[in-house]
Amino acid sequence: MKLYGIINCGSVKKAMNFLDSRHIKYEFIDLKKQPPHIDKITSWVKKAGVDVVLNTKGMTYKKLSLAKENLTQEQKIQKMSEFPLLIKRPVIEYNENLIIGFDEIHYQNIFG
Repeated sequence: MKLYGIINCGSVKKAMNFLDSRHIKYEFIDLKKQPPHIDKITSWVKKAGVDVVLNTKGMTYKKLSLAKENLTQEQKIQKMSEFPLLIKRPVIEYNENLIIGFDEIHYQNIFG
């Protein structure tokens, strides 16, 4: 299992604490140090949808004033590739599942 995020993100911390408390092993991938390739982001968007993967509530989105732009899906993917903090966190790849964000009830349903 791979968990993508940044270490100081509250949602990432909650997800890591949830998994750690259940002794579930994962590989942490820091989006700042190891940004995902555009092909990876594209695969996430195909599975979850661009509006789920793109973090419109974060500071990076606001600083770039992306809400004012009428971006296509491809342009949004390109922006996430250029600015990986635009990706909603955490992103978990688990078997064939893709889990984006932290919702404790959803995590309990998946991981027990």
